Amino acid sequence: MVLTRRTRLRCHQVARSLQAYLDGEVVPRRADQIAAHLEECRQCGLDAETYRIIKATIATSSAPDTDAREAVVRLRGFVERLASADND
Repeated sequence: MVLTRRTRLRCHQVARSLQAYLDGEVVPRRADQIAAHLEECRQCGLDAETYRIIKATIATSSAPDTDAREAVVRLRGFVERLASADND
């Protein structure tokens, strides 16, 4: 997929969708746009890798499922706050 200037995403747009993207919860076209941005943008790529590591750590932790779900909710809230801060 060739992305034109109109279809390229900005960092704040990626930040808003990053967690859903990593969870496989975005439509294929949006996933392609996010993947392309992550390949081009070092900072967003590092953010994505950090989230992947956090998710993997949560998934393999010995904490009860309730604690893991709460951690994911907190992580999503953190991502949303970062995304809204980028828009200010």
